[in-house]
Amino acid sequence: MAEATIKSMESCIEDCLACVKACNECYDACLGETHIDKMRDCIRLDRECADLCAFTAHAMTMRSSYRGELALLCAEACQRCGEACAKHEHEHCRRCAEACFRCAESCLKLARELSAL
Repeated sequence: MAEATIKSMESCIEDCLACVKACNECYDACLGETHIDKMRDCIRLDRECADLCAFTAHAMTMRSSYRGELALLCAEACQRCGEACAKHEHEHCRRCAEACFRCAESCLKLARELSAL
């Protein structure tokens, strides 16, 4: 595996783990919001995104043969979660959206590099 791809995988793992943290914090904070009915999509996507990011990071550390496909799926989940969080003005949603968009970019970069191998 090329050195650049190894660095991209390491960045992807770091960004996935940061996204798990941000999504879990957002999820927990959203449950405490006054108008929780308006937070449903955010809460659901926080959970899905955190779970996919955790699994993707785990698969990367094992050098799974599916890491390219997982990175692509993770990028899509992160993008959707980031878009849902960006609709809200809460600080926890803003932080989560930033982490999600950063992770989506990192995962997409890795997926592209892996598909070129």
